[in-house]
Amino acid sequence: MKQLEVQIMGQTYLLGCPEGGEARLLEAVERVDTAMCKIRDAGKVRARDRIAVLAALNLAFDVPERATAPSVPTSAAAASADVAPDSQVLLVSLLERLDEALNEDGRLI
Repeated sequence: MKQLEVQIMGQTYLLGCPEGGEARLLEAVERVDTAMCKIRDAGKVRARDRIAVLAALNLAFDVPERATAPSVPTSAAAASADVAPDSQVLLVSLLERLDEALNEDGRLI
């Protein structure tokens, strides 16, 4: 697996990337960086972890509905949200992955 050094909101991350997936990963990094910088620049949220969660939710909301969603148990909070069931599962999965990444040593993958 190849590793790429990228910057998201001014912080450097070393990300694992499968061979041939560099362009796709760099596009994803650009979307995340843009979403996080937009939230930060609005000035209402300062904490990096909160900015990351809001950006993840915004990006997940923009993901088109999929015929099959990953099998991840939904939380009570997501189940009560006004979101389609497939989107709930996707949001919970993304938030769990984000929590895991933020709890580690500053490396997303």
